Amino acid sequence: MANNSSLISLNSSIGTGIDAVIFVQVLVSILLCINFIMIKTFSLKDTFYTNMRYMLFANTITSDCINLILTNLLLILTYFKIAISKFLCLFLVIISCLYNFVTPVTLTAMTLERFVAICLPLRHAELCTTYRALQSVLIIHCISFIPCFVFLLFVFFATFESFKQTTVCTAEMFILHSWQGDLRSALSQFYFLIMFIIIAFSYIQIMKVAKVASGENKKSTQKGLRTVLLHGFQLLLCLILLLCPFVEAAVLRIDLYLYKSLRYLNYIIFNLVPRCLNPLIYGLRDEAFLLALKQFMFCNQFNNKVKW
Repeated sequence: MANNSSLISLNSSIGTGIDAVIFVQVLVSILLCINFIMIKTFSLKDTFYTNMRYMLFANTITSDCINLILTNLLLILTYFKIAISKFLCLFLVIISCLYNFVTPVTLTAMTLERFVAICLPLRHAELCTTYRALQSVLIIHCISFIPCFVFLLFVFFATFESFKQTTVCTAEMFILHSWQGDLRSALSQFYFLIMFIIIAFSYIQIMKVAKVASGENKKSTQKGLRTVLLHGFQLLLCLILLLCPFVEAAVLRIDLYLYKSLRYLNYIIFNLVPRCLNPLIYGLRDEAFLLALKQFMFCNQFNNKVKW
């Protein structure tokens, strides 16, 4: 997550030229189209935006859209060496950093919602109201902004005059000392450690319920287990992204071309792929949402008899 600049520094991260840039544009465009369709589908049914589960899903999809747009914008600016003011660069980097954290934090909140629904079903209606869902979205953004605030503090180590300059925008230009990069990495890894503990705890508790469940309850619990497991896989991909800079630095000392290719592949696999999984996990796997999606795509009558 903290390595949001893996592709931002495109000039040093892509060794295959304009073809690689075009491929990324196509891939990002496809992902954005899918996500926009998911957002439109979410708006079709009142039940979706009064249900915490779907509200958190919409927050994740929106976060992914913003992240894809900003990282792709920075990619294009860097590849074509377009200089912008440092103030504008700082704004883009901070917002990109924020929404780079919003997605995994929201995934953790969605895991907790599944934990409450399966392990504390009698309290689910009380704890997962629309109001609490809105509160959760606000808390998610506040928690996600903390690492960005720490990054923002780095700016105070630079002189004010430097912000009057224009430059090719990268996140690294604001890190003037090695300890700043170490602090940013440590903070990100601390976040992921906490999130993995929460997801692992939820998975174990749901697994215990699955062993004693029967009939429809067992089927629902098994689906919840798979959902939590997929969330863990998404988070694992994001965590690997944190380790990429260390591997890339080692490869850079060996071969420059291999380094460029590796950074490109890391962005595709560990930044874009996790954002492909959200529509699959909570979109196509959800019966109610899938029916609403079919209504939107094929103009079919929505089936109101769906079990929520």
